[in-house]
Amino acid sequence: AMGADHAGFSLKEKLRQQLARDGHEVLDFGTDSELSCDYPDFAQPVARQVAQGRSDRGILVCSTGIGMAMAANKVDGIRAAAAQSDDEVKFTREHNDANVLTLGARYLDENRALELIHIFLNTEFAGGRHARRVAKIAQLEK
Repeated sequence: AMGADHAGFSLKEKLRQQLARDGHEVLDFGTDSELSCDYPDFAQPVARQVAQGRSDRGILVCSTGIGMAMAANKVDGIRAAAAQSDDEVKFTREHNDANVLTLGARYLDENRALELIHIFLNTEFAGGRHARRVAKIAQLEK
């Protein structure tokens, strides 16, 4: 599941097209232009799609990735992480079982974003002691 606001639209489109060419089923929740819009309107449906198990993972793009992460993390069961480095993406999957990756179009070009997405989609959760910690996240008060 993918989504973006106006700042992330162009990058999302390039990523969506490449992921589809690579054989991934991509559900696009918008936006569909560079007209100004509000990132929570796109973060929420992607997050719900993932939280309800209808999509394995979510990818959200805005200017920095931070706003999208904040909005997506309001949905129960979502562990969204804004990341820009290989290690951040790898460890947020291995240690935190992140199910939504948020990217900043201001900082990443298409090739770099695709590298990070590849890590995100191909890194498994390590479980073990990390599973106990992730379970505690789900128990935190809202």
